[in-house]
Amino acid sequence: MCVDLFCGAGGLTHGLRQAGVNVVAGVDFDESCKYPYEENHKGITFHAGDVAELDASTVSKWFGDATVRVLAGCAPCQPFSNYALRYQKEEKVEDDKRWSLLNHFGELVEKLMPEIVTMENVPTVTKHEVFKNFERKLKSLGYMVWFDDNVDCAKYGLPQRRHRTVLLASLYGEIKLRDPVATEARTVRDVLKNKDLEPIRHGGASKKDRLHTASHLSDLNYKRITVSRPGGTWRDWPEELIADCHKKKTGKTYPGVYGRMTWDEPAPTLTTQFYGFGNGRFGHPTQRRGLSLREGAILQGFPKDYKFIPDDQPIQFKALGRMIGNAVPVDLGRVIGESIIEHVKQHGESIVARANQQHVDRPPSAKQRRGQNGREQQGSSFVR
Repeated sequence: MCVDLFCGAGGLTHGLRQAGVNVVAGVDFDESCKYPYEENHKGITFHAGDVAELDASTVSKWFGDATVRVLAGCAPCQPFSNYALRYQKEEKVEDDKRWSLLNHFGELVEKLMPEIVTMENVPTVTKHEVFKNFERKLKSLGYMVWFDDNVDCAKYGLPQRRHRTVLLASLYGEIKLRDPVATEARTVRDVLKNKDLEPIRHGGASKKDRLHTASHLSDLNYKRITVSRPGGTWRDWPEELIADCHKKKTGKTYPGVYGRMTWDEPAPTLTTQFYGFGNGRFGHPTQRRGLSLREGAILQGFPKDYKFIPDDQPIQFKALGRMIGNAVPVDLGRVIGESIIEHVKQHGESIVARANQQHVDRPPSAKQRRGQNGREQQGSSFVR
């Protein structure tokens, strides 16, 4: 049984459920994630609030009498990013209040002592002291800890070049992410060509799926994408189309921007601005436009029918781009779940022994107390 902290729109939860992990609750500060999380995961409650305000007793009630409790915490990655590491002073980065979320996650682990812990973040998170402290805390509590700061999601079936840090920790014994299988690798063609996505123009939208909509291009950018080849960049353009900032011999030129994807390779790493042609190599392989919101979601592993907003809510590229781009890729969530399931199967005897001991040591759960105190009121928010 799993509680998904920082659940966002539900990428990790969706992948865990595909693997067979029973997720019982999701928590996130962004209330706009409530609709996609609950709409696509019937029976799981989204709890709106700041994880830093979350009390361990509340999470314990969500777990109930579960024998195997999994606590997942994929904290916001912005303070751990390459940009923060490269361009911000260390003391400024360390003062970012979002750092405290990982510390609070560690405190929740200490109070709850879930049998299994997992987290996902950017590769550079391991270079920061807050991660090292988190790892030390887990080991001091008796967890066997494994992490890899260069997990290549493309090897696990995600049609995207995305490298992440994955951590797994267990009280049962050694645990690790399962090895990839060669046949899992997929390309842009594999997921976008066979999804019944009708051709659309820039600034246009599908009549079948309103999330299959592409942002508008200026006249200049339309000329640029017209001469762009699959896999190419602005360096392929004629001189008159090249931006002044890219003509300078010094400074940041970002060769990957204004590029088209290619059909027979994974997509580049999607950001929260993947819908913008000038924000990366996010041009459609053949059509004269950037990626649609639906295409971005599919490249993040979400199924084509995944709902992100109600039918009566207008499309907002920035908000939806952030929701999709910040998600834990579904394929990575599935692999994490498969690794946990396999680990649990391998340690059956340890699990039974620990469960018997917990039955003696653990105080009555909320479910057990209801018989004496009446049914407890359940809410969708823990904010005080």
